[in-house]
Amino acid sequence: MYYDPIKDIFAKTIKKFPLLRIVFYKILDIMFLRSWYVRRELKSLREIFGNREISIYDAGTGYGQYSYFMSRNLRPNNIYAIDVKEKWIEDCKLFFKSRNINNVSFGVEDLTAIQHENKFDLIVSVDVMEHIVEDVTVFQNFYKALKPGGFLLINTPSIYGGSDVHDDSEESFISEHAREGYSFHDLESKLEPLGFSVYRSRYTYGKWGDRAWRLGIKYPIQMVNISKIFLILLPVYYLFTFSFTLIMMYADYTGKNEIGAGINFIVRK
Repeated sequence: MYYDPIKDIFAKTIKKFPLLRIVFYKILDIMFLRSWYVRRELKSLREIFGNREISIYDAGTGYGQYSYFMSRNLRPNNIYAIDVKEKWIEDCKLFFKSRNINNVSFGVEDLTAIQHENKFDLIVSVDVMEHIVEDVTVFQNFYKALKPGGFLLINTPSIYGGSDVHDDSEESFISEHAREGYSFHDLESKLEPLGFSVYRSRYTYGKWGDRAWRLGIKYPIQMVNISKIFLILLPVYYLFTFSFTLIMMYADYTGKNEIGAGINFIVRK
């Protein structure tokens, strides 16, 4: 079962209909619990810098969802958003230009080979590190790229259910990933020797968040992987399931998870 092909379908759709991109961003913000956690942390981190302008590196921007959010809610700032997928970056450039968003620029970069030094106050890496084999190399590059006192926010699957495989006959939902995920100890042991200090860490997608993800994301994508015709039926599916999904997500967001299928990890240089 694969997630990336589904993402490509949405990327093609919002490219053809640019006005739908903002609606699409809103849907992502509502339906993906990780976005709830990430946006809360971003607002909290922005307050630390006071009123001065900050420089932000969106390390793996994808659809541009978080750059759009930060451009509006973390002002004043300038944002440099990158991805390895050139087509996605070109689409983002066109959209942001059409919306006259001037504090965001884009580039195509490989995080294992970036050469930025003392340039950014904040680096945001959402659902990226699980795709990269050479993670320590990327962490080293992030450290060099941050200004002294700058923050790195990592959101990634954890080892506690990140693959969503529970027996030998079941296929991973995230088989595109280079690893199942990280634990607090994994990230701490890789980042602290580089000079980072842990600022805050939270496990996400605990008991209720995991159930919400299955109902709201996993099962619909399973259906679409079987046949694209299920895209037409999704509105009916969500008509019956959305309220239950939202309640479970809120329970996860406002509670405290001892462990969870995701982890939000913040370190400081």
